[in-house]
Amino acid sequence: LTDMHEAGELPLRVTHNDTKNNNVLFDSSTDEALVVIDLDTVMPGLVGHDFGDAIRFAANFVEEDCPEYEKAGVNMDVFRAFTEGFLKHTAATLTDNEISTLALSCLTLTCELATRFLDDYIQGDPYFKINYPEHNLVRTRCQVALAKDMLVKLDAMNKIVEECVARYR
Repeated sequence: LTDMHEAGELPLRVTHNDTKNNNVLFDSSTDEALVVIDLDTVMPGLVGHDFGDAIRFAANFVEEDCPEYEKAGVNMDVFRAFTEGFLKHTAATLTDNEISTLALSCLTLTCELATRFLDDYIQGDPYFKINYPEHNLVRTRCQVALAKDMLVKLDAMNKIVEECVARYR
């Protein structure tokens, strides 16, 4: 993704860079999204980074720090629902390259977070808040397991993206 951006194949856009459902405030009676919060992370970035991080966080069968990392994997129903909603509102404005890299961006961000969690663990946990000494190591293992499952499902994820784009373009 970085190489594609540097080659002028992926544009920079305004991105949140911490796209998780816990950064959205919802109406308690309707469950309607009201506002995005945690805006200190907003900056120029790649649309795939926001999409990929949202999937990494929301479509995993388990929490990102589940000690039973063998249960980690991408929930394709959640992936489909998120992709559908995302592309319903963005397909007309995204470039073909952005769309073609959405599924890959999920794998990319999952691998990136696995690396960041492992680095933080090795460095003595200076960045991510931890609840116990091996917390970042557990996070690492969970993200690696999720990435392995994404590799297996990458073709199916790309097919879902293509189906959604066909509906909304």
